[in-house]
Amino acid sequence: MNISVIGGGYVGLVTASCFAHLGHMVRVIEIDAGKADLINQGVPPIYEDGLEEILKETSGKNLSAQSHYKGVEDADLIFICVGTPSQDDGAADLSYIVSASESIGAALRGSKKYHVITVKSTVPPGTTESIVIPIVQELLGDGSNGIGFCMNPEFLREGRAVDDFLHPDRIVIGGSSAEAVRVVQEAYKKLDVPVITTSLKAAEMIKYTSNAFLATKISFSNEIGNICKKIGINVYEVMRGVGLDHRINPYFLNAGLGFGGSCFPKDVMALIRLAEKNGEDPVLLKSVIDINERQPGRIVQILNERIGDIRGKKITVLGLAFKDNTDDVRDSRSIPVISELLEHGAVISAYDPMAFESMEKIFPGINYHTNAGDALTGADACLVLTEWPEFSKLNDEFNMMKSRVIIEGRKILSCSDIEGVCW
Repeated sequence: MNISVIGGGYVGLVTASCFAHLGHMVRVIEIDAGKADLINQGVPPIYEDGLEEILKETSGKNLSAQSHYKGVEDADLIFICVGTPSQDDGAADLSYIVSASESIGAALRGSKKYHVITVKSTVPPGTTESIVIPIVQELLGDGSNGIGFCMNPEFLREGRAVDDFLHPDRIVIGGSSAEAVRVVQEAYKKLDVPVITTSLKAAEMIKYTSNAFLATKISFSNEIGNICKKIGINVYEVMRGVGLDHRINPYFLNAGLGFGGSCFPKDVMALIRLAEKNGEDPVLLKSVIDINERQPGRIVQILNERIGDIRGKKITVLGLAFKDNTDDVRDSRSIPVISELLEHGAVISAYDPMAFESMEKIFPGINYHTNAGDALTGADACLVLTEWPEFSKLNDEFNMMKSRVIIEGRKILSCSDIEGVCW
């Protein structure tokens, strides 16, 4: 198939490269010409495990990138993979969706080919029907009869997105017609996976509901963990016993600093605003966010209890990305922790295998190191904030500290003399 992907970010670039890997002819529309050039060179502008290998395999062959919409009229399928960031009130900012829809409509004007425009961006239920379809139809006029519309949400975990695309749990397709759904199904035909077909609105809601439920599991686990810590119980022992119940499963039950990244905080807030807009008070979802916002402060509180006044003391932070295997620091729980440490006058030494350049843009004044040993040398205390596997192998490095005070936010270390946020 001939596929165009609008947007070369985390979702768009993984989607495009994986479809190319499956044998389709794929064009990425990325308005940042610098990023488009990198993609054409086989160099990913973001870090994502396995992505560089696929780009090298496909770039210059059946994958290309450009900063304009010329050629989109040749596409069988057009995926909208642009960002939907949060506005100040938490509602989704759909301006990039509007812009992409306008550009697609203009590019397809006069085309005689049947196209299916598919939204893969995370959008509030009703967006495809109320924004994308009307904009495209108005621009195309009579030619809009040759256009189908679908919603095909992504369920990609950063750091594991390539594997998630090629080995998904399910594929969800909401469509305006059976023919439009059939075209999207054809793109995925090499993947042996259940396909769920729904209405456009239901597909949009499935994405929000999935993320909100996973975020709820995390905040629930942290609430239980906070109780367990007060009464001397290891919450990881508790959740191990709970997670083996097949009705619950063990995933997303790890207590700690809470969730971050580009999806969970944004999507839960957008769902809260959607509910309020429709006259509902989503008490549970509000609590999910409230618990998550309180968690980072607990590790600083424990630090104060362990070493007293932290003013002028060297605190090593291990882990800056919001999770392991990514350089993404968006809504990372390390940001509020570092902010509070700086407010208390701490001297911060930091190490992360991937994310120090991204974090340096937010906190240029702290000391960044290229390995854990250097970051730990002479430290009064260490806070572990990201679950990088390499941290689990650290032991002797902690002997380089001035005072061996280690507080974990992610339950990754194997050494015994540590304290955790929730255990």
